[in-house]
Amino acid sequence: MTNSFNHITAISRYALYVLFLFLAISLSGCATLSEWFGFDGSSTVQQSAESLAVEGMDEFNVGSYHSALEKFEEILDRYPFSPEAMLAKLKAADSHYYQNNFLEAKVLYQQFEERHPTNEAIPYVMFQVGMCDFARTDRIDRDTSGAKDAIQSFSRLLRAYPNSPYTSEAKARSRAAHEFLINHEFFVAVFYLRTKKYEESAHRLKYILKMYPDSTISDKARKLLERIEAGEPPRIGLSRWLPSLSMPDWSMFGSDEPKK
Repeated sequence: MTNSFNHITAISRYALYVLFLFLAISLSGCATLSEWFGFDGSSTVQQSAESLAVEGMDEFNVGSYHSALEKFEEILDRYPFSPEAMLAKLKAADSHYYQNNFLEAKVLYQQFEERHPTNEAIPYVMFQVGMCDFARTDRIDRDTSGAKDAIQSFSRLLRAYPNSPYTSEAKARSRAAHEFLINHEFFVAVFYLRTKKYEESAHRLKYILKMYPDSTISDKARKLLERIEAGEPPRIGLSRWLPSLSMPDWSMFGSDEPKK
């Protein structure tokens, strides 16, 4: 009996609360439901996709990539089927790229290509995928996956669009990435020298000379191999044999003959 009474009392209290809320809204004169939930009518009208695109491009063109990205993402969230959505997708990827968010940018470029495979911007998009891989390349003594991915991405562009405006640079950067991987092999050969594994070092050097005889490191590899085979491997000062640990300057490979 007590439980039933309490239940009825609770219902009555709820009914009184609803009635009080209704009367308060009705008698407030200028009060509305929007005001009760924080929309007082003075807030700005929602921006259109076009105005957001203009603002986003303004921010992008002055290097405010974070602010630009917010505008482009807002277009994609609120106006996903607008004419500006395609621009927003591409410039969102660019905004990530110029903030050094290369993995995020690569995903967005790839999504753009998948959804708009015939768009005239596809050569640029494919080039930017390669640039994302190229830019995230680490040192030769660390992760080399970026260089490998860059070669694949640039090669894909060159096959699909051999005469695009990006052909020359894609070739040069691809060759630089190749040199990076060759330098990695040479670094491993020097590491074997440090640990007195001369046979393994010589094997790695022979591989370099056979597979990449015209590489920028080939002369040094040949000299080092000659010393090992002569029984006079360098035991001190090995650091001077090391190539640069970072990605080579791609502009060195802009012509048919790389500069050594």
